Amino acid sequence: MHGDRVSHDDPAVVAGLGTWRGRTVVFLGQQKGRTLAARVARNWGMMHPEGFRKALRLGRQAAKFGFPIISLVDTPGAYPGESAEERGVASAIGAAILEWFEIPVPVVAVVIGEGSSGGALGIAVAERVLMLENSLYTVASPEAAASIVWRDNARKVEAAEQLQITSRDLLAMGVVEEVVPEPEGGAHMDYDATAQALDAALWRNMEPLLTMPSDELLQHRYERFRYIDSLVAADPRFGPKVEPKL
Repeated sequence: MHGDRVSHDDPAVVAGLGTWRGRTVVFLGQQKGRTLAARVARNWGMMHPEGFRKALRLGRQAAKFGFPIISLVDTPGAYPGESAEERGVASAIGAAILEWFEIPVPVVAVVIGEGSSGGALGIAVAERVLMLENSLYTVASPEAAASIVWRDNARKVEAAEQLQITSRDLLAMGVVEEVVPEPEGGAHMDYDATAQALDAALWRNMEPLLTMPSDELLQHRYERFRYIDSLVAADPRFGPKVEPKL
């Protein structure tokens, strides 16, 4: 499907209906592109406001017909340019996050590459969030975090370590439900094996949600994010390790 029925289509997000394991499913996926031309066309996976509205359009269709939703996350964040700001990208992300908590069908999200900031969260409000083994999931990109905390984006490696953005870190903290193993050398070394592992993980996490009443789904989704910091706060291993340099 194309367009948000308000202004534009956003090629950074690919969305539509598909058949998976014998049932109709709504698929959402952020697309960065592989060639330079494709990356320019897809805006490197950075969504504009219309991208979040486009995803919600599919979410509403899923709610209307009772289709489960699978969301594939791969973005460095929402587009931070002037055009996106003029069209209200911040409010679009906020509205998207709010409405995703009200979509009464099962939602499973998977970080398949990079999941940064509101650009990721805007399509990843789900009962279950999974990560590929070598993917990253973070409140801000390491470059942005280094610029904010130390005023020096050259310290991006240090920022990444402090943010604890790896699948292993986030699984230990309870931020994600499952880490999907990748073939030796990474997912790009064997796409078929990666797809098979992802298919199995998606089904393990989606199957129990399919019979859950909608009110329980929504409550589970709310509590998952409302209390996401409970384990982090309780474990002294997880927490700030450095003080910001003012």
